[in-house]
Amino acid sequence: MLLQILSPNSRLRLFYSSSACTKPRSSQVHNFGLKYYSSHARAGPIDPVDLDYLEQIPENGNNTEGALVILHGLFGSKRNWSSLSKVFSRHLGVPVYALDLRNHGSSPHALPMSYTAMATDVMHFIEKKNLSKISLLGHSMGGKVAMTLALNPSLPPSVLQNLIVADIAPVPAHLSSEFLLYIKAMKRIETMRLRTRKEAEKVLTEYEKVCRADANVVLFLLTNILMPHSELNREAYIRFRFPLKVMEDAITEIGSFPYAPNETTWEGRTLFIKGKRSKFINHNYHQTMEDFFPRMTMETLDAGHWVTPSRPNEFTQLVKTFITGE
Repeated sequence: MLLQILSPNSRLRLFYSSSACTKPRSSQVHNFGLKYYSSHARAGPIDPVDLDYLEQIPENGNNTEGALVILHGLFGSKRNWSSLSKVFSRHLGVPVYALDLRNHGSSPHALPMSYTAMATDVMHFIEKKNLSKISLLGHSMGGKVAMTLALNPSLPPSVLQNLIVADIAPVPAHLSSEFLLYIKAMKRIETMRLRTRKEAEKVLTEYEKVCRADANVVLFLLTNILMPHSELNREAYIRFRFPLKVMEDAITEIGSFPYAPNETTWEGRTLFIKGKRSKFINHNYHQTMEDFFPRMTMETLDAGHWVTPSRPNEFTQLVKTFITGE
């Protein structure tokens, strides 16, 4: 598949995608957003949305300086990071904010669903909270959002101190068919008018077997169910928090990356954490990663793509050691 990406200096870039799996509002924020371009970028500024979040504030009451901001992956939410957020705040002594990106969790549903827009939302959050010298941690899609923010030439130097990217590379790639299969499964669940979590889990598990995917995906999707007659779902049947049509239409965009190699760099401290059995980072991407992030280092955990639930203790230690410089 051919992906079209407009670079920050408006030159048209073309990339051939690779396949990881072949299985069946302030003015300052608006100016920041103008610097991002992707295949769905508009000519004007992007209006940010107010992201929902979980916070962990240390005993010293510091809620701004040195914060750790965490961005989940596709189909994830802030709740996936609730336990580790407490651990990070306790061990590091800094505020920790786990965000719901647009069209996920409790954050607003909005277009476009692009890295441009998501990075602008995160910068909007950082500014509203008056955060400085932050560490930005993102997994998978959230990692691309974090890199997009870091690589923006308009990023104030005082904002970002450490960048941590979990199992994703700064390259455009065709998302595997399993992601579309899970969207198909969620749409099927909504049309089947199911009423219980157990019924929904059965449908998702069937799709998991077809794609031979990681069971963690099913767990993540189940955390996004809205039960019938609940505060957020007045209907008599199960619905999902995701706007499924928006997510389906955005799959190609989510596989993209808004910058080309040698176009921009971030000179700050950067850590990539790779899953040993994952294909989302491979040796073909290393030079591109170094071109974008000259001060990068990389650590590998004995895990697949879902490095955090598979190796929570080792992951936590890597992040802690990197941020503290121990």
